[in-house]
Amino acid sequence: MKKYDVTALGELLIDFTQNGISEQGNPLFEANPGGAPCNVLSMLSRLGRKTAFIGKVGNDGFGKQLAEAIEEVGIDASGLVFDNEVHTTLALVHKLPDGDRDFSFYRNPGADMMLREDEVKEDLIRDAKIFHFGTLSLTDEEVKKATHKAVAIAEEEGLIRSFDPNLRPPLWRSLDDAKKEVDWGLQHCDILKISDNEVQWFTGIEDYDEGIAWLREHYNIKLICLSLGAEGSRAYYKDTSVSVDAFLQEETIETTGAGDTFGACVLSGVLEYGLDNLDEDKLIEILTFANAAASIVTTKKGALRVMPERKTVDAFIIIRR
Repeated sequence: MKKYDVTALGELLIDFTQNGISEQGNPLFEANPGGAPCNVLSMLSRLGRKTAFIGKVGNDGFGKQLAEAIEEVGIDASGLVFDNEVHTTLALVHKLPDGDRDFSFYRNPGADMMLREDEVKEDLIRDAKIFHFGTLSLTDEEVKKATHKAVAIAEEEGLIRSFDPNLRPPLWRSLDDAKKEVDWGLQHCDILKISDNEVQWFTGIEDYDEGIAWLREHYNIKLICLSLGAEGSRAYYKDTSVSVDAFLQEETIETTGAGDTFGACVLSGVLEYGLDNLDEDKLIEILTFANAAASIVTTKKGALRVMPERKTVDAFIIIRR
């Protein structure tokens, strides 16, 4: 028996999200714990899964806040490293008029970029069922080496590998560099969670189904899940593809962490059913739960600390059906 269901490597940072206006008319920002990999792990922990994180923060007030936050939500933080010279990465999240977000990063450098190969706690990977990673740990040479090492260990141990491109253009020297690293991630994953704009950007194909077909032709990925925001989601597995509508609601205030919540629920579904014998009914069940959980998260500020429990998601689905 493995000790962990999912181990993830990547960024752990502070998301400064807008939360009102001061008496002087200035925007107020709330320091929310964030970072896609730990958002994923937080949701999995809320679903009763055992999780562990590998990453780096600054040995500063924000780094200590983040360490406390991930431990609070049940993530094993023994793989978290503190950097005495480089500060914790910060992100400012501005909500756009159309409901989307614009990110500004203070990460040149940021502590998450400084994770070294020798700092990767190998047992956290070897003792897991799934290893999850994204591209923010591929933007810079030091942390890229650490990510490559972690993925190699996961492959050696026969873990299911999960990848989320999570494209953030401001963090790349060029989008050509980003494409190169996304290509590497696609070559080394069994499960892909990708968003509508990412599949169009990477493939250059506007039609989503055609874009996914191109990915499946060029990469050996067992399960691809496409998040479509207000349009719901789709899953592609062997000869089966399914589509499930989103759970739209007026209470939505921001979408930070919704994609991570969705991805976590997909991984939980794979833990439940395995990756070799999924069928249409199981895929619809997984996407329905994932869409519902993501919808709930859009009604809350931040993500890592506010993930819903399984009973909350189940009740929400019943009410909305």
